Amino acid sequence: MALAFDEYGRPFIILKEQDQKTRLRGLEAQKANISAGKAVARILRTSLGPKGMDKMLQSPDGDVTITNDGATILEQMDVDNQIAKLMVELSRSQDYEIGDGTTGVVVMAGALLEQAEHLLERGIHPIRIAEGYEMASRMAVEHLDHIAQKFDFGPTNIEPLVQTCMTTLSSKIVNRCKRPLAEISVKAVLSVADLERKDVNLDLIKVEGKVGGKLEDTELIYGITVDKDMSHPQMPKQIQDAKIAILTCPFEPPKPKTKHKVDIDTVEKFQTLRQQEQKYFDDMVQKCKDVGATLVICQWGFDDEANHLLMHRNLPAVRWVGGVELELIAIATGGRIVPRFQELTPEKLGRAGLVREKSFGTTKDKMLYIEHCANSRAVTIFIRGGNKMMIEETKRSIHDALCVARNLIRNNSIVYGGGSAEISCSIAVEAAADKYPGVEQYAIRAFADALDSVPMALAENSGLQPIETLSAVKSQQIKENNPHFGIDCNDVGTNDMREQNVFETLIGKQQQILLATQVVKMILKIDDVISPSDY
Repeated sequence: MALAFDEYGRPFIILKEQDQKTRLRGLEAQKANISAGKAVARILRTSLGPKGMDKMLQSPDGDVTITNDGATILEQMDVDNQIAKLMVELSRSQDYEIGDGTTGVVVMAGALLEQAEHLLERGIHPIRIAEGYEMASRMAVEHLDHIAQKFDFGPTNIEPLVQTCMTTLSSKIVNRCKRPLAEISVKAVLSVADLERKDVNLDLIKVEGKVGGKLEDTELIYGITVDKDMSHPQMPKQIQDAKIAILTCPFEPPKPKTKHKVDIDTVEKFQTLRQQEQKYFDDMVQKCKDVGATLVICQWGFDDEANHLLMHRNLPAVRWVGGVELELIAIATGGRIVPRFQELTPEKLGRAGLVREKSFGTTKDKMLYIEHCANSRAVTIFIRGGNKMMIEETKRSIHDALCVARNLIRNNSIVYGGGSAEISCSIAVEAAADKYPGVEQYAIRAFADALDSVPMALAENSGLQPIETLSAVKSQQIKENNPHFGIDCNDVGTNDMREQNVFETLIGKQQQILLATQVVKMILKIDDVISPSDY
């Protein structure tokens, strides 16, 4: 109850409609939570697999994104429900840790919630369901270890990595170019990988895009591209064996820290000031020339006089280069970022075999290529495409492929795709359920049924009869005791995923099952939804 006053100062009472509100508790709360989780999973279910559909997302300011990447779809969806937000977090955590499988993990969680709903209706306590799910997830992860295979590869034998990246790109909009894009992704990862420590720093791989051209024009540059051009149109457009000074100090006279005022009342004073400024510029340029620099890359801008002087003294320069790009240029060329002209020495210069300015299309669109660097541990994947949306989706697809290649370098175990791993786990979990005499065996069987939802969604999205196809593949796996049979989404004519070369990383698949189980257990344990108006 609250007291308020109208415009004449007369008091009146506001009563909250508390009696009309119902607070969700117990089974009702659990069913509402499950319903919210299932709704999110239902949205992503149609995006699963090589024949999955794309989603068009419109932001509040009118920007349109077309994608079938689970993490991107959920990231851009405006979700209010707290349980639905948990599903968004689930997809995000899969993206952070593995980089691929963001759609599958949500579909898996939705299937577990659906099975849990049936068990709740039969009167089984949610804690017993959660415990059964935990046991089943451990069995599934162990079984994946059992059916996994080691994949040997090296700098000369990259085919296994390429095949795995092609599986990832099969479900993307770029699947018609999956072979060249997979090769580019693998070569980029191997360029920056430390194979001894089994570690890959993906920050060293820069992914740039430019509208125009076709997807096939996408290229891997062993160096850095900068979306800038030479500061003066008459500067050379190509520099061989460049020695690069990387500066974070501007080409301009110093400004006093305090407020200042200069009174110029005669021509002589103006001439003196101008000469002083020119001498200052001259000294800066001379310092760069003295250390042997043949190209200056500056984080800040410089005015026309400095620009003219640089051109006149045959010192090409690039201005307004971002901090992240400067760091990558420094890493690639083996140079040091110099904050003051006084600290410039020949040892701090970066070295590149070729620096060239490249024009695109009929416009004045230009980019700077820094190639054949002294230290090639920084590379750029340069994407071309018909429009901005295509380039953005290609960037997301290549990010997934890069993550898959990185995961294989960390752990070179693979399982076969097309739902074969899930079907095999489902059979193993179903068989193990009989060993448990308690109520948990119902939850373990439900977990096995939920695992079937991924191959069923793949069959459904490929236009096949889902139940019929799944039953046939499952019986084939049991009969031949072969865990490599999956859904033939591309209608190749064989269900053997080994023959189709459809692979997925073991750690990615295990992470999917573990993360989905964790989130579902959390949702099942919520039995009271308290909103701010309830207290």
